[in-house]
Amino acid sequence: MADSPISSTTQSIAVSALRAQQARMRIIAENLANANSTSKVAGGDPYRRQAPVFQAATVAGGGKGVKMMRAEPDKAPFNSTFDPTNPSADATGYVKTPNVDPLIEAMDMRDAQRAYEANLNVIETIRAMDSRTLDLLKQ
Repeated sequence: MADSPISSTTQSIAVSALRAQQARMRIIAENLANANSTSKVAGGDPYRRQAPVFQAATVAGGGKGVKMMRAEPDKAPFNSTFDPTNPSADATGYVKTPNVDPLIEAMDMRDAQRAYEANLNVIETIRAMDSRTLDLLKQ
C-alpha cells in the first residue's frame, strides 16, 4: 500500500521546509565565516551580510511549501574600526568591517536548526503513522 495522498502532500511540504532551512543555514555559515574579513583594497567595502529570501512554492500533491529563492545583501551600514596599520584602512585610518553580528547569526542558526528538527519530526511521525496503519490493515 502506498502513502496516502494527505501524508504524501504533508511530507512534501515538510521536505520543502527542510531544504529551505538547510539553505538558510548555509547562508548563516557564510556570514559567520566572513564576520572578521576586510576589503582587499584600502578603503574598499568588506563582505556584506546576506539574508535569505523565502517564497511559497507548490509541492507534490498540490500543497504549499516553501523555497529559498535567493540571498539578498543586508543594507545595514558597515561597522568601522580605527586601525591605521591595517592595509584595508582608508585615508583617515578607519577600516570597514562586515555588517555581520555573530550573536545574531548564532541565534538565527539555532532558530533554523529548530525549524529543521521540527520538520524532520513531522516526516518521522508521518512514516510512523503510515507504518502503524499498514500493521493494522495486515491484522
